[in-house]
Amino acid sequence: MPSPTIVLVHGAFADAASWAPVTRLLLDRGHTVIAPPLYMRSLAADAASLRALVEHIDGPVLLAGHSYGGAVITIAGEAANVVGLVYVSGYALDTGETISKLQGGFPDSELIANLVFTPFPIPGQEDGSDVSVKIDAFPHIFAAGLDARVSEVLAVSQRPLAASVFAEEASAAAWKTKPAWGIVSADDHTINPDVERFGYTRAGIADVTELKAPHLVMQTNPQDVVDVIERAVAGSGGAQG
Repeated sequence: MPSPTIVLVHGAFADAASWAPVTRLLLDRGHTVIAPPLYMRSLAADAASLRALVEHIDGPVLLAGHSYGGAVITIAGEAANVVGLVYVSGYALDTGETISKLQGGFPDSELIANLVFTPFPIPGQEDGSDVSVKIDAFPHIFAAGLDARVSEVLAVSQRPLAASVFAEEASAAAWKTKPAWGIVSADDHTINPDVERFGYTRAGIADVTELKAPHLVMQTNPQDVVDVIERAVAGSGGAQG
């Protein structure tokens, strides 16, 4: 089988640039990479948008999802040409499960006490509510391990997530039929690392890498993340770049 296109899916409070160090390394090693945007107004809509993109790619696809992006690839990974899933500090939801329900089984991370809720208009409906991270808490909670000047920029340019997403049920769990790999960020202050461990264990993921790393592990440990992605490429039947 030809080497799959690697699709890197970002999480909440970030964008595709959060994958930049990993993207650069993968491109340098000859892989085909796409890092698309999520719109973060609806889990179902993000998953549908990602699946549509995946199904327009000619050939096999490996999905890698960070944080909220893990929930998105869990659903979009049902696309027939997806050959594997890589969870990076991510939510491996079960069918019918919500992010809130999965997180609710474990002590809150520091993120929960440092969220900001801002209304946004929905034509013809009641206003929605965007969730973001308090700017002064962002460097420690979300961007720990990064240069302070970089984390300050990320804090004021973060992309919010609609609050309603936390209560949306996953319509599918692609890990039930597709091989998966997982990375746990042991120093994660955004998602309780036990949430990551539990999700991966439940999904039957045998290849789990635990790193002493913060939430943005793609920024702090890009080579470690690339190593896992390349194992997934090989394990899903593709040739490495």
